[in-house]
Amino acid sequence: MQFVGIDVIFYYSTSLWASVGFEESASFTISVITSVVNVAVTLVAIFLVDRVGRKPILLIGSVLMTMSLATMAVAFLFAQGSGDDVSLPAPWGPIALVAANVFVVGFGASWGPLVWVLLGEIFPSRIRGKALGVAAGAQWVANFLITVSFPAMSGWSLPVTYGMYALFAALSFVYVAWRVPETKGMELEQTETLFHRKASQTRASS
Repeated sequence: MQFVGIDVIFYYSTSLWASVGFEESASFTISVITSVVNVAVTLVAIFLVDRVGRKPILLIGSVLMTMSLATMAVAFLFAQGSGDDVSLPAPWGPIALVAANVFVVGFGASWGPLVWVLLGEIFPSRIRGKALGVAAGAQWVANFLITVSFPAMSGWSLPVTYGMYALFAALSFVYVAWRVPETKGMELEQTETLFHRKASQTRASS
């Protein structure tokens, strides 16, 4: 799920807000606020996951991420300058700022915490420990790839970069709608059976 670019928002947020027109001190303050918002909405997701269900929250999160990232891609079409001197004229600066924070809310309230819930439910108990280790490692590899590629990609084209992240967010919606069953209120043994049945049905239809 790191391919939607969430770590870019946190690692490069100060430069992002500077490009929107904020001074360095204000950019740092906004970055801190963004991090606090991420923690707050994560707590909301934890509170709602067993009340609303996994699938609806993930689908809503995917929609919010796709729309906000697509908005950022459009906003940066109007960027002025290049390299570290990129700036956004009005009204696109404030629009990009709002979109970036909507993206953080969408991720933090859905995919951020819930992916770990699903990973704990999807694997059979006999391999769960090792499988979770592999899944966590894959998350960190994806995190590394996105983080190291962003400077080069942003220097080439910020609209294309954020458009790519928006595409991955849209694909997450399709994946959840197609492959992820609802497991609200189920025991682990039931979720294992449900995911196994879903995988078998998918293989049979392909």
